Amino acid sequence: MGRNSDIAKLISNLANSVIHQILEKAIDRVEIKEYYRNEIINSWKIANKYRQKINPTERNLLEVDVMEIKKKVVNRVKAELKTRIDKGYKNIDLERVEEFVDKALREMKVL
Repeated sequence: MGRNSDIAKLISNLANSVIHQILEKAIDRVEIKEYYRNEIINSWKIANKYRQKINPTERNLLEVDVMEIKKKVVNRVKAELKTRIDKGYKNIDLERVEEFVDKALREMKVL
């Protein structure tokens, strides 16, 4: 598996984790929050595995990679949340997407 494939899988799983973080904040039903929490944890673990494959977290990623990863994660999250809103989901705050993505990227030691 190549570096580009690892980056794509990092983006996909990180976006899924962020999507579920935002959905978790938007819902008040405990059983659904638990489902979202499990999705967050599972996607985070997988994303972290790919982050480690790209390069060790002690070394910074190239700036071009960082910007590309951030842009793609933000776009995927917004696209999926807009789809959910179209399906009738309520209380989703699209204005906070970049905030959630930045936080996740810092925790993942991408930023």
